[in-house]
Amino acid sequence: MKRILVFGMTENPGGVESFLLNYYRNIDRGRFQFDFLCNSHQPVAYEDELIQLGARCFHITARSSNFFLFQKELDRLFREHADEWRAIWVNVCSLANIDYLKIAKKYGVERRIIHSHNSQNMDSKLRVLLHKWNKRSIENYATDFWACSQDAAKWFYSDELLDKTVVIHNAIDVERMKFDVEKRNAIRQQYDLENKYVIGNVGRLHFQKNQKFAIDVFNEYHKDNPDSVLVLVGQGEDEDDLKKQVASYGLKESVLFTGVQKDIQEWLSCFDLFLFPSRFEGLSMVALEAQANGLPVLASQKAIPDGIKMYDHCVSLSLEEPAIGWSERLGEMKCLERVPFSQARHAFEEQGYDISVEIKKLERMLDG
Repeated sequence: MKRILVFGMTENPGGVESFLLNYYRNIDRGRFQFDFLCNSHQPVAYEDELIQLGARCFHITARSSNFFLFQKELDRLFREHADEWRAIWVNVCSLANIDYLKIAKKYGVERRIIHSHNSQNMDSKLRVLLHKWNKRSIENYATDFWACSQDAAKWFYSDELLDKTVVIHNAIDVERMKFDVEKRNAIRQQYDLENKYVIGNVGRLHFQKNQKFAIDVFNEYHKDNPDSVLVLVGQGEDEDDLKKQVASYGLKESVLFTGVQKDIQEWLSCFDLFLFPSRFEGLSMVALEAQANGLPVLASQKAIPDGIKMYDHCVSLSLEEPAIGWSERLGEMKCLERVPFSQARHAFEEQGYDISVEIKKLERMLDG
């Protein structure tokens, strides 16, 4: 059995975390076993399940919290365990910190995989500079270059490395995300959403995800559709500003902030339409999950490129279009019903985003 050290799990159950959990749930754990390197001393997302599936979770201090303690704990971890791992698989949204690859090389970990999960900067100016600097030297430390999409590959790797880059789709467990009418009814009853038209968004409350624009759009839509509700699932640094924006529009009774939720399927089942105006994405997990649930989707062109549109009920608009234009499109889409699950599943299988198909590709890559 090959044991692999995986970096990418944080305390926030976001897209990268969902990606890793999906693949770990489905991989042949008789052949491969994962351990998780966590740069936090708090439990990471899904940690109980990871351990139940056979993983070990190693917690160290975050570099941003205490650089010297981070280096000390990281070095000790590899000094004690490096000979147990056949590979390290680093899943990140920027190259600002490649210390995990450097230490793995120092201690002789044979395969060192870097995996890009974003297509644009979402960090501070300092981290942008670090990303650009490390982009020049990443091939000195990594042996394998992976990405969730071609755009994500271009963001991480030089032109010379692009030919070596392998795209690993952000595949999902389609069956887990299918529409569930019982969960829909339970959530709607619990949150007093019965007889409402529910527009939903799932994601970190952050500049990248652009919930500010989602609220602008909803404000326009709600003027003519008072039975509508906007539900924002997630948490993040923009939460206070978003709540102030909602209050300024007089929409406090019509916008629900749920915080972090573990069961995304039940919230997708609760929604009538998925609104997703992200400024940029590598390859969005939740956009795929929403489509697996059969939801009509209105997204930015940056959020859902044509390659991951599974059906015609998934519509993209430019972010240059004003909020009222998005609102008008929402009105046109209100009559759309959910796509039948059989149709959605067939599309996922055909386009390579069903985990039952893609897991075989990952196993071949890890065997290589």
